[in-house]
Amino acid sequence: MTDTVERTLDLGGSFVATTVIAGASEHHVGGRAIVVNCAPGDAWVAEAPRRPIPPLTSTIVTDTTIEDAELLVVLRTDDEKAERIADITDEPDWALLSELLGDRIGDGPGTTGGLPFDKGIPLSRGPQDTIGRVEFDPARVLRERPAAGTPDAFDVRVNLWFAPAGTDCFIHNRHDFIEVHTQVAGLGRMQKFREQDHTTLYQDLPMSPGYTTPDPFCTLGPDDTYVYPWHQYRADTDCVWLAIEYHRVPR
Repeated sequence: MTDTVERTLDLGGSFVATTVIAGASEHHVGGRAIVVNCAPGDAWVAEAPRRPIPPLTSTIVTDTTIEDAELLVVLRTDDEKAERIADITDEPDWALLSELLGDRIGDGPGTTGGLPFDKGIPLSRGPQDTIGRVEFDPARVLRERPAAGTPDAFDVRVNLWFAPAGTDCFIHNRHDFIEVHTQVAGLGRMQKFREQDHTTLYQDLPMSPGYTTPDPFCTLGPDDTYVYPWHQYRADTDCVWLAIEYHRVPR
């Protein structure tokens, strides 16, 4: 195991304290925190009985040591901040990115895989940071074969999202990366659809703080592309969640 490297991220200002830990070996997590295992191997909680945090999943720990972890993100927010989580968009780094998502990506065809993004949706993204590089066989991670083949390198990028209560964050099926999501504050859900139509909902995954969607939604397409079902995030309450994106490094 390499030496532990710890770095503070400014993703959520004063509302969500965020730290990335690379090469964790006997790393103590003080207080209560969400720990996300961003690596393709297990991260181990040093308590008896010894159990792992599986790849691309998360848990909540309190005053606990994590050992043998390649890449972790640790997130903390207190009850007072969580109750007024909507104010996260007033944080300085968020204010610099004050446009809603629709203002950034526009409403042209092709941005979502179908109908253009509705620019009136109150969906906000915070600053993004690249936290490290990992290697894995995407076919293995996406459960398309039981044994790992030749690994590819992926840059791992993270950012927080905010949406107010009752927001449907738009049904889409286009990404050029593998993604999973971790709930940080509030209650939401990831949803899958047969078509770009709310009446075609066929899977609904409730998300409370500390939960990560354990399996990426996509499958492998041709030429290193990813095929996603129609899907969206829905905020049942005011919500903040972490997006973890895996961007393939060109060979």
